[in-house]
Amino acid sequence: MKTVGRRHAQPLQLHATGAWLAEGARFSEAICGLSRMCFFPKGVRRYPTHQAANHDWEICLAQSMAKLAAGRAG
Repeated sequence: MKTVGRRHAQPLQLHATGAWLAEGARFSEAICGLSRMCFFPKGVRRYPTHQAANHDWEICLAQSMAKLAAGRAG
């Protein structure tokens, strides 16, 4: 097995430092940005086949990509 990079978990602290708060804010902003890029309707859906579920997912993804491209174009 090949290991690529090493990340050390930060120990839990009672008082946060400014660097950790900034890192947490960057993470939250990145997660929020993901929700703005892709739109998948909320709710539970049941599909008769995996192909039907994949088709619906592909349509949602294509619409999200088109919306994102239109926003970038102006």
